[in-house]
Amino acid sequence: MPLPAVHADMDAAEETSLSAETDIPETQTEPESGQSSNARGSFSLGAKSLAELSAALPAFGVHVTELNPVNYQKADPAVLRRMGVEPYLISFIAAEQLYRTGDYRGAIAEYNRSIGLKPDHADVLEGRGNAWLKTGETSRALDDYTRAINLGAQRAELYNYRGFIYAERGETEKAIADFSQALALKPLYADALANRSRAYYKMGDYRKAIDDCTRLIALEPENFAAWNRRGSSWYSMRDDNRAIADFTQAITIKPDFVLALHNRGNAWHSKGDFTRALADLDRAIALDSGFADAHASRNYILQLLK
Repeated sequence: MPLPAVHADMDAAEETSLSAETDIPETQTEPESGQSSNARGSFSLGAKSLAELSAALPAFGVHVTELNPVNYQKADPAVLRRMGVEPYLISFIAAEQLYRTGDYRGAIAEYNRSIGLKPDHADVLEGRGNAWLKTGETSRALDDYTRAINLGAQRAELYNYRGFIYAERGETEKAIADFSQALALKPLYADALANRSRAYYKMGDYRKAIDDCTRLIALEPENFAAWNRRGSSWYSMRDDNRAIADFTQAITIKPDFVLALHNRGNAWHSKGDFTRALADLDRAIALDSGFADAHASRNYILQLLK
């Protein structure tokens, strides 16, 4: 029985942001300087443009602070109507408010009203795409993101979201193209780097996966998932020493990271150090008794030692 391979990625529930959040970070965020070319919105309400009113958009399994303009949490539709705000914009604002509360179906209904009044506004299409994605209707999300892009919306986030859907569908080359476009628009976009490194790894292009992980680690030194993925790439290239160094760093950041413990155990086995291999695998099993690959690796080594 061959020793189980290392794993570059965790289950979706485990691949978390650096703050260990698995859902939507709802903290207020102002756009960073130099990001105005990526900010949504060509219309304004009073003196404030959409680009000035930002909030966090959900990350999709990896750490990132996304720009999601429009933070009209206290806007009253009746007041907006008296102000002469266009009806499509009122519906859009209502949709964004519902989205932020987690009422994605309600948000979709308001986005639909807005799109019915103004079908060709990229911001509204992007908002509805986000809501479709949260409800698991990825085909509809993909359509809305593509329509927004075709309308000329050059936002790195749009390409990253669409690339994420392509990656989930197994359309890896399309995913990489979108992640690359996101990075062309925003070179320090950590989420796109994480997503593209995962896609490169799945394609077996380990050198490019390493390059992206290295860039990501420079941006986020505490990103244990990036250290683990780079270690997995080194292991796949038969560079056990570098793999062990990266797995060790992942474990240092997250001591209960069972996947990195399993992976380092396999790398120690590859070097012929069965004592250290078993120690890591025993730790992984102690933390997660149901981790089948760790049991398989441990049993394989014990058979060799008989």
